[in-house]
Amino acid sequence: MSRGPLHGLSVLDFGHTVMGPSCGMILADLGADVLKIEPSPGGDPTRRLKGFGTGYFGYFNRNKRSLAVDLKSPEGNEIALDLVARADVLIENFGPGTMDRLGLSYDVLARHNPRLIYASLKGFFDGPYGERLALDEIVQMMSGLAFMTGPRGKPLRAGTSVIDIAGAMFGVIAIQAALRVRDETGQGQRIGSALYESAVFLMGQHLCYAAQSDEPVPPMPNRVSAWAVYETFAVAGGAQLFIGITSDAHWQRFCEVAGLTALAQDATLATNNARIEQRPRLIPLLAEYFSGLRLEEAVSVCLRSRIPFAEVRQPEDLFDDPHLMATDGLIPVTLPNGTQVGLPRLPIAMEGLRGDADDPPQMGEHSREVLRHLGLDEARIDELIARGIVAAAQAPAESLGAQHLRA
Repeated sequence: MSRGPLHGLSVLDFGHTVMGPSCGMILADLGADVLKIEPSPGGDPTRRLKGFGTGYFGYFNRNKRSLAVDLKSPEGNEIALDLVARADVLIENFGPGTMDRLGLSYDVLARHNPRLIYASLKGFFDGPYGERLALDEIVQMMSGLAFMTGPRGKPLRAGTSVIDIAGAMFGVIAIQAALRVRDETGQGQRIGSALYESAVFLMGQHLCYAAQSDEPVPPMPNRVSAWAVYETFAVAGGAQLFIGITSDAHWQRFCEVAGLTALAQDATLATNNARIEQRPRLIPLLAEYFSGLRLEEAVSVCLRSRIPFAEVRQPEDLFDDPHLMATDGLIPVTLPNGTQVGLPRLPIAMEGLRGDADDPPQMGEHSREVLRHLGLDEARIDELIARGIVAAAQAPAESLGAQHLRA
């Protein structure tokens, strides 16, 4: 079994909720030894979230080990400093000033380990907004992304934590670049990404549009599409199909396969721009055509026409997606509640990636293992656990992760 291209890289994940943990998860999926630092005695609060937060811990914390420690205590702080001395990367996404108050700022930790890459993932970079608290939905509103997603006058956030995850991905990019610099200089550095700036980056195409337009940029539901047929159609039985006919060759093939000879021969529909002009007439005709087809019949027409199309699905439909099944796109994981499920694997194709995943850890599952590696004897570990400075779950056999922490 491959250990991954980042095997041997030691990462301390102080992250919480989505942004920090997803940064750690990506590094872990790439083979790094990621130690999740959870607060003792309660553990990561996302373990207990309900509603849309139900999926946070189980998804973003696979392939990690867990140490639960009270960082506010002198003993817990000393444990953190000992870990930092052995680590390559630290990830944190606490609110502004939190790591400073814990005595774990970059300036302090760089003295303990000058080679440390300190990844500070925040809501905003330093500036007028720097001390404000941010959430994914907050920056979607601030950046114009929510305006672009919903219909005019009804801003709507994207249907997943897209900015948290994008900010984490930019964090991973920065970490890898900083490691490359460290290879040359021997020195670590503080790197960062931010939710707001990540959202603004994603909005760049719309800023470019605005700079070249005399009119305000319309939200996506109200846009003038560049394509005449770029529409969701209902089929018999209530299912929906999105159709994108983006070239004149698409149009001719579709009309031929669908038997829409009159439309194919209509000179007013011969080009994409002409079809845009005829949309008020064209779209109802196509809607009527698709409403008479069952889903499998409509899919067959689209496949034989070789046009872009998609069934409109719900998240749970992906568990049985035939493409994901054939390509091992879902990786088996047992969630904290015991549910066994396939979850999306890292969408990267390269040699050496891990073919499996370790389940999300129990809270403090590896606390004893880590403390032993730091040189603490069993009596001292028992004392720290009894005082609540460290929390430890009953762990299975010694994990392979211990070998990654350098002596």
